[in-house]
Amino acid sequence: MAEDLVLDTAIRDWVLILLSVVMVLIGVLLRLQALALLSIIVRSRNLRGAANFIPPKSFRSRRVYFSNEENGLLLVPKGQAQNAQAQMFSDPNMATDMMKKNLSMIIPQTLTFAWVNFFFSGFVA
Repeated sequence: MAEDLVLDTAIRDWVLILLSVVMVLIGVLLRLQALALLSIIVRSRNLRGAANFIPPKSFRSRRVYFSNEENGLLLVPKGQAQNAQAQMFSDPNMATDMMKKNLSMIIPQTLTFAWVNFFFSGFVA
């Protein structure tokens, strides 16, 4: 009575392989974004280690580039403390920032789902 579900070769070739490639590329892009932040930290560590080998003026200018109080790469806003959970109750902007970070991850996923739905809607009844 029950029929076996057979995967058509067209579905395999044009849907599953393409979806796998797209998901791998999305993962690579997210990983590259994380590596960009890590590279800033490694560059600042290398600067600290090479402080005795470069001219003092060059060291100071590079240090300001990383740790400037107004717009440095390693700047942590003054409102952010080490204990984020305790600060969440006193600062309503922190909940908004968390929601923005979550939305920034939801948007690519929603776009991927919409892309899949648009291009591959006729394969499955």
